Amino acid sequence: MRGAFFDIAGVGGDPGWRWPPRPRYLDDGLLFLQEGKIIALLPWQEGEAFLHPLKGYVDLRGKLLLPGFVDAHVHYPQTEMIGAFGEQLLEWLTTYTFPVESQFADAEYAQEIAQFFVNQLISHGTTTALVFCTLHPASVEALFSEALRLNMRLIAGKVMMDRHVPDYLCETAGESYEQTRALIRRWHQRGRLGYAITPRFAPTSPPALLEAVQRLRAEFPDTWLQTHLSENREEIAWVKQLWPEHARYLDVYHHYQLTGERSVFAHGIHLDDAEWAVPA
Repeated sequence: MRGAFFDIAGVGGDPGWRWPPRPRYLDDGLLFLQEGKIIALLPWQEGEAFLHPLKGYVDLRGKLLLPGFVDAHVHYPQTEMIGAFGEQLLEWLTTYTFPVESQFADAEYAQEIAQFFVNQLISHGTTTALVFCTLHPASVEALFSEALRLNMRLIAGKVMMDRHVPDYLCETAGESYEQTRALIRRWHQRGRLGYAITPRFAPTSPPALLEAVQRLRAEFPDTWLQTHLSENREEIAWVKQLWPEHARYLDVYHHYQLTGERSVFAHGIHLDDAEWAVPA
């Protein structure tokens, strides 16, 4: 494949990669693929000699080729509420988000939104995403089924929550554990898919639920974990009321050994120096 290329050199396949990133631009480059995998990216002058005389190449000169974008935090159930009035976080969840998420108990509705969502990602150049589903297993089934059909790299999980939500979105820690465990066994490492254990955030996660998350992490250490952290000051104050024994919001997750290498904490807007040091 011949064209202009821009990427970040070494990212992904280079275990020695270190910050800061090293941007790389080739005005006239040649990309080699074998069995669907990139094996080399060379300047045209260097790569031309390796071309097979009978196979040729795809000529995309005049276009800029980029690696697929990665979305590290997105809620696919919120697709239809994009642009909803921007209240503060907790009011916004109650007024808009939770009623919308309740619709994903309907498998046909979940499938419709999942198809639209995945195609929107791809059409905008996003080829990898870390996604929140809803509490309903049907929402996970719909999303993974569509991503598998399109051979997309996607990591996602069923939201786990056990308090401070409407009754129609509440489950016990035991139910959440069993449903999540079944989904991991069905979908994790299937095709290019991965599973992320997904407690929504500390306010909806009592000790029993976080203990269940901890057990799942021990049972399936190659899964990911995703949750929210310090998005809003009112949220942080609420966590302090609910967990007075912990000095900081992140300490709640750290107490249950949820701050490892495969953990992703969305937002993290209002962190202090001690919290920044934990993920590092």
